[in-house]
Amino acid sequence: MPADTPTPLATFEQLNTGAFADLVRDYDASAQTDLMIEATRQCESVADRRLVAFTLTESHRATGVDPDEYADSANLPLDIQGTIGRSYAMALGATTLVRHVWLNEYAPRYPEFWSYTNIAVKTILSYGGSQDMAVSQLIGPEPDSGHLWFQLGTFLPIGSMIRVTYSGGYTTVPADLVRAGKYMAASIAVRELDPTQAAGHDPDLLYNDAVKALNPYMRT
Repeated sequence: MPADTPTPLATFEQLNTGAFADLVRDYDASAQTDLMIEATRQCESVADRRLVAFTLTESHRATGVDPDEYADSANLPLDIQGTIGRSYAMALGATTLVRHVWLNEYAPRYPEFWSYTNIAVKTILSYGGSQDMAVSQLIGPEPDSGHLWFQLGTFLPIGSMIRVTYSGGYTTVPADLVRAGKYMAASIAVRELDPTQAAGHDPDLLYNDAVKALNPYMRT
C-alpha cells in the first residue's frame, strides 16, 4: 500500500518554534512527519476539500448548456472548428452541446496561491466511443472556481461522461491555513500525551481553534 505523504500545511519546524514546542519535544523524525501529515488530512476533512498538492481523477456527467452560447441562429459567427462541430451535432440529432464543467477542487480563498497542472480530459460519449481532448479545446480550469470551458466545435453531447485527471493545490500555503495546521497538530499531540489538558493545553479548544481558522475554506 502506498504511503500517504502530502506536503503538510504547516511544517514541524513551524510547530516547534512557538508555544507548542513543549508538546513535541520528544518526537523523533518519523513521529514529526506523521503528526504533520495527520493534522493536514484532518484539516482537509474538516474543510471537505483538498488544500495541499494533489493529483486525482474525477468524473462528471455532461449536463446542460447556456442557450446564449449556442443559439440556434444562422447569424451566430463561428470559426471553422465551431462550424464543423455544430454541423456534426445537428447531423446526429444533438441540438445542444455541453460547454462547461466545474472541478470539485479549487481555491475557496487566495486563488493567486493556487495552481493547476497536468490537465487531461477524456470524454466517453453518450453516442458511443471516447476521445481525449486536446489542450487547445479547453479554457481553464480557473483557480477561483474550477471552471473548465470547452470551446465551440467540441462535440460533447449531453449525457456523456467527462473524466478529468489533474493536479492542483496551494503552491503557497496561506498563513491562516498554516495556523490551522499548527492548531490541529497541537490538538493531536495533547490527546496523545494527556487528554486532560497536558501542559496546560486543552485539546478541544485547540481543535476548535483549528476549525475556526478553516471556516472560510469549508465547502458549502
